[in-house]
Amino acid sequence: MSRFGLEIRAATAAEAPGLAALLATAGHAVPPQQLADRLAALRQAPATALVALRWGPPSGLVVLHWYPTLTEARPTALITTLLVDPEERRIGIGRLLLKAAAQAARSAGCGQLELAVPAAAPFLREFAAATGFTEAGAGFIRALRRQG
Repeated sequence: MSRFGLEIRAATAAEAPGLAALLATAGHAVPPQQLADRLAALRQAPATALVALRWGPPSGLVVLHWYPTLTEARPTALITTLLVDPEERRIGIGRLLLKAAAQAARSAGCGQLELAVPAAAPFLREFAAATGFTEAGAGFIRALRRQG
């Protein structure tokens, strides 16, 4: 997906150093080599990591995993990481990452998208509400297809 000079695609080991720096802005110190290994492991799991790239290091990251539940006919996709570089927030990168995540979840056959929101992230709670999620337990949830 590409829009206004922003490319969103599957994260690769080549982005590991930039993603390590991005994760550090959120207080998660992960050495680049470990991050590259974890990205490779995600490719083998029912999961994906998507990176937003503009001019230079990654501008954002979304990681989602999908899993079956007893209460839903289709799997649920859980966003475990949604992060935009603090210097590049409020210009639509988060919304585009969310749109790309929803497309990936639909392609995986999922029926809903769930967003895990840490208690210490009130801005993420506001973002979730503004992008169509409804509060559900400790996180937020949004249908991917019309129920029928």
